[in-house]
Amino acid sequence: MLKKILATILCTAAILFGTAFWLKSLIPPAPDHDALARTTPADVPYLKQIPTEKERGRILVVVSSAAEFGNTGKKTGYEFTELARPYYVFSANGFVVDIASPQGGEPPAIMDKDDMGPFEYAFLNDNGAMKKLRNSIPLENVVADQYEGIFFAGGKGAMFDFPGNPAIQNLVIALHKNDGVIGAVCHGPAALADITLDTGASFLDGRRITSFTNEEELFLIPDAEQVFPFLLETRLRENGAVLEKGPLYLNQVTIDNGLVTGQNPWSSWNVTEAMVRALGYAPVPRKITETEKTVEILLAYENKGHDAASETLQNFMQHAGGNGEAIDRRLLAMHGLVAAMKGEMKKFLDIVRLLASAKHRTTDSRLPAS
Repeated sequence: MLKKILATILCTAAILFGTAFWLKSLIPPAPDHDALARTTPADVPYLKQIPTEKERGRILVVVSSAAEFGNTGKKTGYEFTELARPYYVFSANGFVVDIASPQGGEPPAIMDKDDMGPFEYAFLNDNGAMKKLRNSIPLENVVADQYEGIFFAGGKGAMFDFPGNPAIQNLVIALHKNDGVIGAVCHGPAALADITLDTGASFLDGRRITSFTNEEELFLIPDAEQVFPFLLETRLRENGAVLEKGPLYLNQVTIDNGLVTGQNPWSSWNVTEAMVRALGYAPVPRKITETEKTVEILLAYENKGHDAASETLQNFMQHAGGNGEAIDRRLLAMHGLVAAMKGEMKKFLDIVRLLASAKHRTTDSRLPAS
């Protein structure tokens, strides 16, 4: 009997080990960040479209100055991706971009290596952009009439120094009166909390908006209600906002006239391009990234199921032209892990199937023609 039990245990362990090894094989290695770190704006085709003729106006991008969670000593700041991507979208569409922060000077950035790509490294090697960042304008010195629009980047730091900031409130009210475009992404909408108009009404009363949701927040930080001054979704609802939520960690953009908001970092591209449209211009062409394609696959899954997601994946792979990865398999795997952690095993298995299909098609595209 003991031998049978041991044999069963060893067999089970071997199966689990083999399964884990197979699952790991579906995830490609991380990009070569040493090579990516040498990227300059001249290396990014999209940025070659930045016009040299007369500008269309100025956009103010606001980032947090908060370096830690309250008095906990835990580091925070603004999300670097939520600065770099909008900065270049606005620039490529003919706007001059200024960078401001509550305290001015160089604000504290959060840089997650997994999120860093050509645009982020190009920004770090862009002398003009970095000069603006290192010398960000103190918000109290900003003149609202100089700007066509304002964009509030996210990052958890925004929860600590955006709400209740008098300079932010004055800027939002001024842009609102001047029919300017107001945008924000992820935790950036914290800037819009508790703003009261001259009429006495809440700025957000009856306005459609999105932001980082309570569910997204609490999944990552279970004690978020104790860590932050408030939960963002809850406070925006208390301000009278009509909050529109998409699936967890996927693109969701809400447009309410001149107010354009995005749910999380994966909304950054679309939020800023929607702001360009709200300013009266068609965004210049942009090749969507592998990450954005992956988000589209996951949105297809959430809306229509595995077959729709598989079809979307196939379409992207077919148009990749045998040039390697067509999607971000690491991001796809992350969503599978989130599903497993939430006990959504069918979703986890469906995502594994998508991963296997993506790997198979990527491998086939690299095989030499017979």
